[in-house]
Amino acid sequence: MFKKILIANRSEIAVRVIRACREMGIKSVAVYSEADRESRHIRMADEAICIGPGPSKLSYLDAEAVLSAAGISGADAIHPGYGFLSENADFAELCAKRGFTFIGPPPEASRKLGFKSAGKAVALAAGVPVVPGTKGDIKADVSREVAEIGYPVLIKASAGGGGKGMRVVREPGELKAQLAAAANEAQAAFGDGSVFIEKLLEHPRHVEIQIAADKFGSVVAFAERDCTVQRRHQKLVEESPSPALTPEIRRDMQAAAIRLAKAAGYANVGTVEFLFQDGKFYFIEVNARLQVEHPVTEAVAGVDLMELMIRLAAGEKLPFDQARASEIRCHAIEHRINAEDPERDFMPCPGRIESLELPGGAGVRVDTHAYAGYTIPSYYDSLIAKLIISAGDRPAALRRALRALNELQVGGVKTTAGLHAKIVSHPVFMSGDFDTHFLEKTRILESKELTHA
Repeated sequence: MFKKILIANRSEIAVRVIRACREMGIKSVAVYSEADRESRHIRMADEAICIGPGPSKLSYLDAEAVLSAAGISGADAIHPGYGFLSENADFAELCAKRGFTFIGPPPEASRKLGFKSAGKAVALAAGVPVVPGTKGDIKADVSREVAEIGYPVLIKASAGGGGKGMRVVREPGELKAQLAAAANEAQAAFGDGSVFIEKLLEHPRHVEIQIAADKFGSVVAFAERDCTVQRRHQKLVEESPSPALTPEIRRDMQAAAIRLAKAAGYANVGTVEFLFQDGKFYFIEVNARLQVEHPVTEAVAGVDLMELMIRLAAGEKLPFDQARASEIRCHAIEHRINAEDPERDFMPCPGRIESLELPGGAGVRVDTHAYAGYTIPSYYDSLIAKLIISAGDRPAALRRALRALNELQVGGVKTTAGLHAKIVSHPVFMSGDFDTHFLEKTRILESKELTHA
């Protein structure tokens, strides 16, 4: 087992890794930018090293700075968290060359699956259904190919997600301009302007399968997470099990995820994402890393995915089989609490948190790096906390979530907590019958019926 792990990340995910290290008796090393000097993860780690100025490209995305910190600290492994360098196969390769274990999938698997267009090719070869689209990244005029796919279509960035580099095209005359815009945005966000095109599904659900694989060829798939409630293609709420899936569809989706992982030679944890519409599911991408919403699966399955991730990277075998991975022990729901103003088009609200009261009680977990007096930097993602609720069934989970959301009090900055309270108490969400356009269709942002106390 590793003696010391460097966490190449920040905020709540760095805190999560540090806690797992402490429970496993492993020393932890935090890295931080000059803008993150106040972050909780610095105080919690056994060691902390500054790796550069605030901008990500000069700190958390600087592979050489991270590797230098690992060398200085004497770490024997690097945990990338999510975002930043977590899906960078070149970085994983550099880690190996410098003598560090990368806690994540092998570089060759990341290359096969990390780019969405490449992942689709692996999925097709493995017999996993995919959304109709262009054959690989776009390098020439594809107007004829798109016409055969049929409008409307969706342009997507190959190298990343989070809604960056995404454009809906409904008419042939829009294609050229939207391709250029999507490529430019993808280049700015991920350093790679590659894009591809898929048929646009008009009313899908976004459902994903958490997988875990060891270095000996064993793969398991957990129960699904439903991440349908989104804004600008970014997830707001995730829950498990999905109110839309039957046990038969769940088993088929899990089997498809396992086939895909085995075909790519995948090891460690990852997530296979699908769109689900009219009783059918379609592969869209693999997140070759730990997901923000992994606590949902931890609650439902009763498994510590962070510890499992570290043990798999150390060369241990999967400690359980598919039957154990498939267990559904409760209903869980996660709310991403962001420092944003929903009434102003989710404008980020960096600044000082003057006061902070966190909810508690049975079935309530809060993952956060924030505290009263903490100043939220303007350089990074606006996520300040994740509220994870578990209960015996979905109605009980929704009631508990509403109670916890109203207990959460953040002074000094705007947050999305009030919006989440509206979501869990909305009749459409409570019914379980909704799609990725939930916010637009319900016009919930315009509602003044329920405000966060």
